[in-house]
Amino acid sequence: MPRTRRKRPRKVARVPRGDATLPEFDRGAVPEGLVTRRVLRDMGLSPGDNVGPVAILRCRRCATRPQWSCRHPTRGFLLRVDLARPKRVPTLAQELALDRAMSAGSTCSRCSRRYDYCLPLRTVGCCGPCAQGYEPTPGTYVTTTVPVTHRLAA
Repeated sequence: MPRTRRKRPRKVARVPRGDATLPEFDRGAVPEGLVTRRVLRDMGLSPGDNVGPVAILRCRRCATRPQWSCRHPTRGFLLRVDLARPKRVPTLAQELALDRAMSAGSTCSRCSRRYDYCLPLRTVGCCGPCAQGYEPTPGTYVTTTVPVTHRLAA
């Protein structure tokens, strides 16, 4: 029986965070014009022409401890505000399609109640009250006697 040579696993060169090409900033030292995705969203903007992150935002723990001792290496990517664009506004047809898709996952197949959250239709097949046999409180669902209509746009 011929002997086969074992291939050695390739070693991946890991670059320590301090030698990374992106600059890191603490929360209080972020330069003007750099924000996270969440802040962009709150400003009504999308990343737009931002190809990738410009810098990294470190959490408080990572700023005070060495990187190897931080158990929660929470970091956020910072993007440039001047490259961001306004969010796109969906058309009425797109909103109607989204509303229909959301209603399909939040409407019970037994009682036809539409809830404010997605139901476990694949596993249970109906809403919790129908599965457990009790009447839900009226504030948790929207009653519909007709097929679900468009509710998002005015």
